[in-house]
Amino acid sequence: MKRKQALSFDLYWSFRSPYSYLIAPRLLALTRDYKVVCTFRPVYPLAVRVENFFETVNPLWPGYLMHDLPREAERLGMPLHWPDPDPIVQDFTTMKVADEQPYIRHLTRLGVAAEREGKGLAFATTVSARLWGGKKNWNKGDALSAATAKADLALPALEEVLRTQPDELDAQISKNEANQRAAGHWGVPLMVFEGEPFFGQDRVDSLIWRMKKQGLRARQ
Repeated sequence: MKRKQALSFDLYWSFRSPYSYLIAPRLLALTRDYKVVCTFRPVYPLAVRVENFFETVNPLWPGYLMHDLPREAERLGMPLHWPDPDPIVQDFTTMKVADEQPYIRHLTRLGVAAEREGKGLAFATTVSARLWGGKKNWNKGDALSAATAKADLALPALEEVLRTQPDELDAQISKNEANQRAAGHWGVPLMVFEGEPFFGQDRVDSLIWRMKKQGLRARQ
């Protein structure tokens, strides 16, 4: 009898998204507890992808975000502090996003390189915990290296991929963004299982329910 191939889902994810940070540990646990594979597909945040994003967003959105984020973090028992430095370079007086974005481009490229090693979700989980967990200067000293090591990866090896293959990494990011739109949504975190999109950090149970209908089984 032919063995059934393991289930899999795509995860569209941003290092600047607090909701992406909040969902990451649960998805990593999902891949550990069940016979399912996550294909990690990092994308750039809308603030970088969409010109004048903050000038066109609904003005009620930022206020709601500041209510909802602490509530969700408390419910999940996770620390939540805005990253210092912010992964995107932005003037918070004018809300203007800078043309040059060294932090988020570096992080997103690292995410693609980590996924090449089959550990993209693990890398996203440990690194986002460093960014959003309340420790300053995630970009200095050995902070990023230590977070990478927790994902069983070596930062120098990933950095070498960034140095030698930047165009290939950028092409993959662009492909991720195109596939995200094709899947039927623009935001993160977005899980896509067999063509069906599940948007938001509160859709893990729905994702598991759907996968169980397609034969998802716990690991022994």
